Amino acid sequence: MTESLAAILSPESLQSGGSGPLYLKLRQSLEEAINSGKLNHGDALPPERDLADYANISRVTVRKAVDDLVKDGLLVRRHGSGTFVVKPVSKVQQSLSRLTSFTEDMARRGLTTRAQWLDRGLVHPSPDEMMILGLPADALVARLGRLRIADDMPLAIERASISSEFLPDPASVTGSLYAELEKQGLRPVRAVQRISACNIKDPEAAMLGVGTGAAGLSIERISYLRSGRVIEFTRSLYRGDAYDFVAELTLSDQ
Repeated sequence: MTESLAAILSPESLQSGGSGPLYLKLRQSLEEAINSGKLNHGDALPPERDLADYANISRVTVRKAVDDLVKDGLLVRRHGSGTFVVKPVSKVQQSLSRLTSFTEDMARRGLTTRAQWLDRGLVHPSPDEMMILGLPADALVARLGRLRIADDMPLAIERASISSEFLPDPASVTGSLYAELEKQGLRPVRAVQRISACNIKDPEAAMLGVGTGAAGLSIERISYLRSGRVIEFTRSLYRGDAYDFVAELTLSDQ
């Protein structure tokens, strides 16, 4: 147990935390430690049995406090691994009226982005890729799978498919996909996007740092060149607690 956590959970500290049930004092102490940075994103809590012994309180009390913090999204339980701190997330608003990349969206907000590659290479297309991208069975498709991270917070899992005719070397993409396509004059000019609510399952939940079954947004995007040909088919999974998609509507003259 770290020194800061030991101070937070000492019996003296909990007893001096004002009036109210012990579980509420423990919950408030842990919440304050998370919000102030004493406990950081990804930190593991000791087992509930150890917390109860150290703070000299019952395991039922510890479980109730932890359950509350899990419900509020400040802690996450991972089966077989334990309970971990989740840094509070400030929601990102993304306009549905602009066709931009994840890198461009985050840069406009002053956030530092990086990606963890999940897969990147040329493969034979799936039936969906053949139909949507207009490819024959013997063609090759470039697949780019990435965990998208902003300011060290995982936000989305993105899997893009592009004909090898347009992207013969997937390894050439090291940052923004749209920036790489723009170098060849192949940046998409419009897209059709379908968004649906979902519950995030493992292993994606673990990659995004959320609990199994947490709310998510499943997004399919088909992007087009000016000629009308499909250039990109992307399936993405966004954290529901981190994203709001905003559309501007106008009243028709008719």
